[in-house]
Amino acid sequence: MDRPALTDALRQRDTVLRAFVGADGRLASIPTRISKRLVVLDLVAQDFELGETYPEAQVNEILRRRHPDHAALRRYLVEEGFLDRRDGTYWRCGGTVEIG
Repeated sequence: MDRPALTDALRQRDTVLRAFVGADGRLASIPTRISKRLVVLDLVAQDFELGETYPEAQVNEILRRRHPDHAALRRYLVEEGFLDRRDGTYWRCGGTVEIG
């Protein structure tokens, strides 16, 4: 993933999240602009614990809570380096981490 693009995207975080995420935490839509999509994907990546592995069915269940097109979200998370996968198992490998 292009790290400068993520840094730029995170500067717009609050505005982007207000535009794309409802009060219930569900996505109104998946942004098409990459800078905005990175912000949304970073938020969605927070649904996965660092150091945990997830079978694909569980990943789909978690993502459906955010948006009905869980397959697109899963693909974007992998393509942009927020999740990685091997043999049907996924794990979080990117995104911001809250400390403290």
